[in-house]
Amino acid sequence: MNMPAVKSEMPTRTSSPPEPASVFKMTVKKTPWTEEGWKLLQSAAAHILPPVIVIALFLVVWELLCSKSGATLPPPLKVFRDTKDLIFDPFFDNGGIDKGLFWHLSASLQRVALGYSLAAIAGIALGTLVGQSVWAMRGLDPIFQVLRTIPPLAWLPLSLAAFRDGQPSAIFVIFITSIWPIIINTAVGIRNIPQDYRNVAAVVRLNPFEFFWKIMIPSAAPYIFTGLRIGIGLSWLAIVAAEMLIGGVGIGFFIWDAWNSSHISEIILALFYVGIIGFVLDRMIATIGAFFTRGTSVA
Repeated sequence: MNMPAVKSEMPTRTSSPPEPASVFKMTVKKTPWTEEGWKLLQSAAAHILPPVIVIALFLVVWELLCSKSGATLPPPLKVFRDTKDLIFDPFFDNGGIDKGLFWHLSASLQRVALGYSLAAIAGIALGTLVGQSVWAMRGLDPIFQVLRTIPPLAWLPLSLAAFRDGQPSAIFVIFITSIWPIIINTAVGIRNIPQDYRNVAAVVRLNPFEFFWKIMIPSAAPYIFTGLRIGIGLSWLAIVAAEMLIGGVGIGFFIWDAWNSSHISEIILALFYVGIIGFVLDRMIATIGAFFTRGTSVA
């Protein structure tokens, strides 16, 4: 028996063009930490790169000029070769004045700390008196204006005659040099206290001590710290000059002794340390002032 052939119809699959592959874009999402770190890096570069570039150019010009024949000053590379023992071993102590730079700088800083502290205390007190009292201003201000024009070293012979010793004489020179800007700026700050503050103090009946501590000092603080910044710079200048004459251990005497020994490279190294420490002292007073005045003083 013949079966009829069954024709199976298979569905034909038509080929369709392939779909284009999807393109995935990988985006890196910046986290707050990344953005903050990038800003800090930019800020650091903006503050660090300019002085580094200027210092590098200065050293290159110095090296080129002083490497020529007939130059009287040593180039930077020679300064480093001549003073590398002082740089890498600042703590040696062979007795007497044969000491490392650390001990010379430490002795100078101790004198500055004592003389400047006395000047700060006396200067703020006298400045407050002059700024608060019209009679004190008329009587003392002309004297202060005359005395502050006397050069620091002009006081040294008088202090040596009075104290008969180099140590207190140097401290007195620091004191008498740095006290004037502190007095003047404190007096200006006291005189510029707003009248509204004085009226409030009168209403709440503050006693003189409370008025001084709660009204006068906070109001005059930006002026006071400006005087203190000027004073610390003058103190450091005065001690270096005074130590050249009184002798003993100190960075000023180290410079003078190096000059007498014709060690010009040691003088240049000492001047570098003097400049760095002077800068650090100024920034230290500025930072303290910005903290106590809540950023109103110039830092």
